[in-house]
Amino acid sequence: TSLKAATPWPGRATSGPTHWHKSRVPETPLSQDQRRFFRDLCSEMTMKRIRFVAQTACLLAGVAFSSGVLAQADEARAKKIVGGVCFVCHGMEGESSSEVFPRLAGQHWEYIAKQLENFKSGKRKSTAMADMVAKLTPDEMVALGKFFEKQKVELEPAKDADLAGMGKYIYLHGNKYSGLAACASCHGPQAAGTAALPRLAGQHAAYIETQLKQFHQRERTNDNAVMHAIVSKMTPLEMAAVAEYLSGK
Repeated sequence: TSLKAATPWPGRATSGPTHWHKSRVPETPLSQDQRRFFRDLCSEMTMKRIRFVAQTACLLAGVAFSSGVLAQADEARAKKIVGGVCFVCHGMEGESSSEVFPRLAGQHWEYIAKQLENFKSGKRKSTAMADMVAKLTPDEMVALGKFFEKQKVELEPAKDADLAGMGKYIYLHGNKYSGLAACASCHGPQAAGTAALPRLAGQHAAYIETQLKQFHQRERTNDNAVMHAIVSKMTPLEMAAVAEYLSGK
């Protein structure tokens, strides 16, 4: 007799994982009144969503329309001020009537508004500009800045190519022998500036040179802390060269 035959078969195992079956709760169908209630509730919620979306859209459209109207009014006011006062020196489109006066076309509006405020408060000294800005409001200063920023920048080549070449090197690299920092480190490689720093590209060489000299002599009474430290290391030749380079930028 074999061991397999002598050993009785115990049958299927009764131990092991126990499977629990969830008892299903019988579903009670909704009554006609209940179905009507939920249908009306959903319809009401849908209408509320539609009204909310419509009201929001109208509000946004109204804000956009109001902003557009205000922007047009500001630009019209700016044009009126330019035509009455600014154009004599700076031109109707900020192109400037003389190298003595800065070109404002393409200049950052924040920078223009700040300079106008500084002229009015006396932080930046200028007898001529103090009279011009005396009656300007902060909103008008901003409007003027935005108007001039939108104007086209007229590009002209530098008059002295050799001097401009020297200025390019100083602007981009500074002067390691005198400790002069590169102008581009603040004003950018394209001299486009920022909201806080002026655009220098395309500015009149004579105006830039004058401002550099005023910073050096502390005659420029605003924005002077950093610029005086920079310009104090520049020679008159370097000032003229950088100004010439930027005028044709």
